[in-house]
Amino acid sequence: MKAIFQYDHKEVNRDTRKSLYFNMVKSRLIEQKMLILLRQGKISKWFSGIGQEAISVGVTLALKDDEYILPMHRNLGVFTTRMVPLYRMFSQWQGKANGFTKGRDRSFHFGTQDYKIIGMISHLGPQLGVADGIALSNILKNESKVTAVFSGDGGTSEGDFHEALNVASVWNLPVLFCIENNGYGLSTPTSEQYNCESLADRGIGYGMESHVIEGNNVLEVFSKVDVIAKSVRQNPRPVLIEFKTFRMRGHEEASGTKYVPHELLELWEKKDPLSNFENHLLESKDISFNEIEKFKISFTNDIKEGLQLAFDEPVIIPDLETELSDVYKYFDYVVSSVEPISKKENIRLIDAISEGLRQSMECHSDLVIMGQDIAEYGGVFKITENFVEQFGKERVRNTPICESAIVEVAMGLSIAGVKSVVEMQFADFVSSGFNPVVNYLAKSHYRWGQAADVVIRMPCGAGVAAGPFHSQTNEAWFTKTPGLKVVYPAFPYDAKGLLATAINDPNPVLFFEHKALYRSIRQDVPVDYFTLPLGVASQIKEGTDVTIICYGAAVHWALETLEKNPHISADLIDLRCLQPLDYKSVMESVKRTNKAIILQEDSLFGSIASDISSYLMEQAFEFLDAPVKRVASIETPIPFASALEQQYLAKRTFEQELKNILDY
Repeated sequence: MKAIFQYDHKEVNRDTRKSLYFNMVKSRLIEQKMLILLRQGKISKWFSGIGQEAISVGVTLALKDDEYILPMHRNLGVFTTRMVPLYRMFSQWQGKANGFTKGRDRSFHFGTQDYKIIGMISHLGPQLGVADGIALSNILKNESKVTAVFSGDGGTSEGDFHEALNVASVWNLPVLFCIENNGYGLSTPTSEQYNCESLADRGIGYGMESHVIEGNNVLEVFSKVDVIAKSVRQNPRPVLIEFKTFRMRGHEEASGTKYVPHELLELWEKKDPLSNFENHLLESKDISFNEIEKFKISFTNDIKEGLQLAFDEPVIIPDLETELSDVYKYFDYVVSSVEPISKKENIRLIDAISEGLRQSMECHSDLVIMGQDIAEYGGVFKITENFVEQFGKERVRNTPICESAIVEVAMGLSIAGVKSVVEMQFADFVSSGFNPVVNYLAKSHYRWGQAADVVIRMPCGAGVAAGPFHSQTNEAWFTKTPGLKVVYPAFPYDAKGLLATAINDPNPVLFFEHKALYRSIRQDVPVDYFTLPLGVASQIKEGTDVTIICYGAAVHWALETLEKNPHISADLIDLRCLQPLDYKSVMESVKRTNKAIILQEDSLFGSIASDISSYLMEQAFEFLDAPVKRVASIETPIPFASALEQQYLAKRTFEQELKNILDY
């Protein structure tokens, strides 16, 4: 049968043409075997890329081996072309320990630094911003590299797509955004996904170069991407590439293709990238039938051997210690303290954070800070004022209003070995970047051993008449998510030392800073750089009557109450860090005082106070002379008017509740 595509050999030598073909064969043969295993119940799910192999293979061969590729679940050809060991992929798909995720994730939801492949998560969109971060690292390191990231046509409807392209365009990042337009989302046709002639047209809105490529013509894919990649290496910029192709099987095998018109399937079957290119190579005598058969037999044997290794591998025996220890990357905290004679300055909380951030920038020469208005303007709270003059705009980066993409950029930087700090202008705005925080940063190390070396600074708190969207203390959103660390200092000394440690820690840390304390709280703080350990509470006062447990602004409310009532003898514990939480200090104090009251600014339900209370009722019941008391703000959004805000805050009721528990 004669090939229906025009194959231009002009820029592609014979060895490369054969490599393109054989790599497509690899992908096809594995897929055919997987479909058999699926029907046999030996794998649980499969997302077929049959008919789309030319894109994966062509793009991968056009890139250098040390350039990152971020594929999707139909891009098996990326993995096989990069020579990822078959037995490890088979182990991955069977949930065996020798896979890439130790049985913790399935399919292509994994990454491997060895092969510079970063797999997607099920939310799809975040990997586009992650590619931005990897590309930014190339710019910062003066590396002439490109990063390729895949998306389906359906994924282009996500907000992450817009944000990632916008950031890449504004920052001129060397990213190839590869859209596989295969006609459908799950079952939703492209006509219901977008209202333009081609997805590549969207590049116009971002001031971005774009191309439409015949995705089933492997020579066209390779040669055009090769030219684009070489150009981008020399002149860094993002490029949007739409590959026209078709999905020949269901979204996944269980969904089928009943919703696809039969004539459409017939049309695209004739455009099969493998059979067409095979016919062309045979016709042009680049390859022989014997070569093809010999390769297929050899690779089929490789598949059999790899599968047997995976089948023979024992099922995972759960080990609780291993599971828990892999949630976070190990962090060997090294004390970096100052001598007692070290010079100290009486500074505000905001000054301590700024100073700690500046000294960390000096300590880590590649540390990047990103956020809205943080460069010349210095941030809305002026914490990064004059940072640009010292560190330059490469490291102190104003961002578009793209919270989700910027968190993803930070993840990409971490993958490339670069630390970063992201400033949420207000903690409330993290909701616009919630997905990558709780699904990408938090789960990355547990899933495939990749640390998310990211600190997100979170200006938070009420008491400043900022209303419902600029006043939340939303720390409980994140303490619930394994894989995140949460820090919430109440004093300048703690803020400076804990911020330094948070930046040193290779795990994702949310660092809460109470806005009302920024300029109202002062303390003597060492001038020199120092660190404090995470997960260690501070006992501010010692007493015998009751244990007061609190953090953030609530610490100062408690201090004011105790000053008004000097007859009350209380242990006052400032948690400082909410994840990990210092249960030991809390328990030891309650065992001495036999009463506990927990004070927080956040509302009560599902909060830190509720969790600590439950812990004490379970673990310290025999030592308690009264029920554990929780004091929190009322169950409403935070109001604007001063009288309403004061009524909202837990500060209003704390003194009476403290007296009540003492009288119990």
